[in-house]
Amino acid sequence: MEGVYTPEIWIGVAEKTGIPELRLTTRDISDYNVLMKKRLSILSENRITIDDIQGVVASLDPLPGALDFLNWLRSRMPVIIVSDTYTQFAGPLMEKLGWPTLFCHTLTIGDDGAVLDYNLRQPDAKRKTVHALKALNYDIIAVGDSYNDISMLHAADTGILFNPPETVVADYPDFPVVRDYAGLQDRISRLLEP
Repeated sequence: MEGVYTPEIWIGVAEKTGIPELRLTTRDISDYNVLMKKRLSILSENRITIDDIQGVVASLDPLPGALDFLNWLRSRMPVIIVSDTYTQFAGPLMEKLGWPTLFCHTLTIGDDGAVLDYNLRQPDAKRKTVHALKALNYDIIAVGDSYNDISMLHAADTGILFNPPETVVADYPDFPVVRDYAGLQDRISRLLEP
């Protein structure tokens, strides 16, 4: 979701709070658990609550062109967004994207609104989602932008990097790279040709 259809939520929180360490994403730190533990520690130290984060999310809009691309894609195939975001964050952005199907994680929230922990649906959920869909005889085109997408891209029939940072491109040169929705639409259109 983030980086493909929407801005990075944590970067928005960093800008709102003035805490530069919250700008780090899976584009910067490949180990998601290390990244989330760092984020939880920063939230606790700075008394940032779920309400603070939800306020930031509500102010964000999908990336320019994302909704048009998503509508084009949905008219041609089933679309599932598999994300390492959280149900407690995603609502406002999902509404702005026309409520696509989203598979993501959850948070444990304290009575005072503190974000206490993160709860993964399962480890490596993106890759496992691809395997589950392939077991149902779906052909999978997966699109991602960060390190946390790589196992999903490898598992898919076709994996595509969408506007990734150069570090990801250098580390995974076997994936095709597209930089905008027009390029992504063109690549997917060619995959759908008989």
